[in-house]
Amino acid sequence: MKAFVLRSYGSPDVFALTDVDRPVPGDDEVLVRVRATSVNPYDWHNMRGEPYIARLMGGGFGLRTPKISILGADVAGEVEAVGRDVTGFRPGDEVFAVLKQGGFAEYVCVPEAELAPKPKNLSYEQAAAVPLAANTALLGLRDEGRIQAGQKVLVNGASGGVGTFAVQLARAFGAEVTGVCGTRNVDLIRSIGAHEAVDYTTSDFTRNGRRYDLLLDIAGSRSMPACRRALTPKGTLVLAGGPAGRWLQPVGQMFSALAMSPFVSQRAALVDAVRCTENKRNLMTLTELIEDGKITPVIDRCYPFEELPAAVRYQEQGHASGKVVIAF
Repeated sequence: MKAFVLRSYGSPDVFALTDVDRPVPGDDEVLVRVRATSVNPYDWHNMRGEPYIARLMGGGFGLRTPKISILGADVAGEVEAVGRDVTGFRPGDEVFAVLKQGGFAEYVCVPEAELAPKPKNLSYEQAAAVPLAANTALLGLRDEGRIQAGQKVLVNGASGGVGTFAVQLARAFGAEVTGVCGTRNVDLIRSIGAHEAVDYTTSDFTRNGRRYDLLLDIAGSRSMPACRRALTPKGTLVLAGGPAGRWLQPVGQMFSALAMSPFVSQRAALVDAVRCTENKRNLMTLTELIEDGKITPVIDRCYPFEELPAAVRYQEQGHASGKVVIAF
C-alpha cells in the first residue's frame, strides 16, 4: 500500500509517499481501507516535533526522531477484513474512528473497540472531518465543561475544526452560544448556530464586560487572567489548544491555567481526545446528533491523497474555516 511516511522532524516536505507493507489485522482488529482522512494540529505538532518540551514527555514524540512514522488521527473508510475475534463488523461496512496514528495511508488496522459505524447521511469526506475535532469539542463541553442548558457559553476559536463543532454542540445542548472569530467568518459562525459572533479584530471578549458560564478556549489568544475576566465567579475555562510555539506553547499555557486554578473561584480543565478511552461511545453520540441534523461538518478544502503535504501546510497556517480533508 502507499503511505506518507515521516522519518524525521521538519516541514511538510519531510513527508515521503512510500510503498509499505499492508498491515494484517490482529484477532481483535479490523483492517480498514481508508477512503478519507483529515489534518489536525496534532499531526503537524508531531511532524515538527514541537513544542520541544513534548519530546521529553513521551507519547508520539521521540527525542531526535519521530516515534510515529505514519501520522493521521482521523479515518473514514470501508472494512476490508476482520480478525477472528471481531463480531461487530464485516467486510464492506462503512466506518470511522479516532486514531493515534496511521490515517495517512491507504489501509490501517483499528481495534474493534475503537471503531464506529459511519453516519449514514455523510460522505466519507464529511465523516473524516468528524472524529478528532468533534470528539474534542464534545469532551470539552460535556465532560470537562459540564455544560447545562441555558448557560452562556463562549467558544474562542469558533471558526476552526474544533470550533465549528463546538458552536453546534453547545447550541444542541441548549446553551446560549457566542463564537469568537475573524471578520470573514462572522457569517459562518452565525449560520451554524451561534447567537452572537465576536470579531476579534475589532473587539476583545475579555474586556467587553460580558460574563460567561463556560469558556472553551481553542485559539489560546488570551492569557489565563484575561480569560478569567470573561467568566462568571463560578465559571469554567476549558483549554483545547493554543498558540503554537517552538519550545513550550501550547503546553506552557495549559500548565499555567491548571496551576492557577486551585487559587481562584473559577475552574480550569484540559481536554485531550487522542488519549480518550471512550472515543467509540462518543462517536456514536455524535452520529446520533449528525443523523438528527443537529451537527454538520464544515469543510474548508478537500485535497487528493497525493497532495497531503500541501493540505498539512495549509492547515498549519491556521486560516482554515472548518476542516481540511484528504480524499483517497
